[in-house]
Amino acid sequence: MRTRPFHQVDVFTAQPCLGNPLAVVLDGCGMDDDQMQQFAHWTGLSETTFLLPPSPQGAAQGADYRVRIFTPGAELPFAGHPTLGSCHAWLQAGGQPKAGQEIVQECQAGLVRIRREGAKLAFAAPLLKRSQPSASLLTQVAAALGLNARHIMAAQMLDNGPVWLGLLLDSQQTVLELTPDHLALKNLGQIVGVASIEPAQAATTLIARSNREARAFGPRHSAPADASPDSTELEVRAFAAPIGVNEDPVTGSLNASLAQWLIAEGHAPTTYVASQGVCLGRAGRVHIAQDDGGQVWVGGHCVTCINGTVCL
Repeated sequence: MRTRPFHQVDVFTAQPCLGNPLAVVLDGCGMDDDQMQQFAHWTGLSETTFLLPPSPQGAAQGADYRVRIFTPGAELPFAGHPTLGSCHAWLQAGGQPKAGQEIVQECQAGLVRIRREGAKLAFAAPLLKRSQPSASLLTQVAAALGLNARHIMAAQMLDNGPVWLGLLLDSQQTVLELTPDHLALKNLGQIVGVASIEPAQAATTLIARSNREARAFGPRHSAPADASPDSTELEVRAFAAPIGVNEDPVTGSLNASLAQWLIAEGHAPTTYVASQGVCLGRAGRVHIAQDDGGQVWVGGHCVTCINGTVCL
């Protein structure tokens, strides 16, 4: 065991306690898989990351650092909020990118580009593989979520490292009222992301309305009174019981894959802001933008809440 620098970062928010927390061990050298997994389980957060020097292959391709990403139950090849939160912690600890404004992160899924956008960071969404879900899986997941067929407008399997079943639902109300059977989802072994798209003319009223609707479900679902006023177009929720997280507060990998799918199919504009976390009392904001080359960027604010050391 030795003392290692440690940050706890709130991601996809500029205000502490309203985003998705991430534990970052800034020096993971010498730790084996079991030690990393044990600490990630102990933190109880949806993800914990460990920063390492890039591999020789990664360094040769311009990687600034390497990250390993763990949920309480498993290692992930890629995840979005750990990508931004780890980069934020690395920069705050004095990391100097080789390529000026652009940072290159190495993870199990490969190299991920991250750019600074004023006070925000944004990562280039990894290559997405899409396919149609089986009718059997869709039926079982719908039953676990309490959905009728009329609520589901479209469905896709979305693979950008994690493999999400993405569901486009008919309304924000449907998304916010879901009360999933998490044990059933765990037994199915499928992580699920749901989203609804607000008409453009309704976007400016989304936050107040979602807060009001969420409060109707009781104290456990109360949205914060000082939630960000950012205009949003999508409402998103992520259910990941198979990897030890019943509901993730704000999910970068899911929002990345949803954006690539929904923009490509003409369901969403090329630039928008997604809201996630209302039913957990959070106010996550995920900024999506597709550039002229077709690359989707997924961005947000990060704020450090804890800065210290851990003995591992």
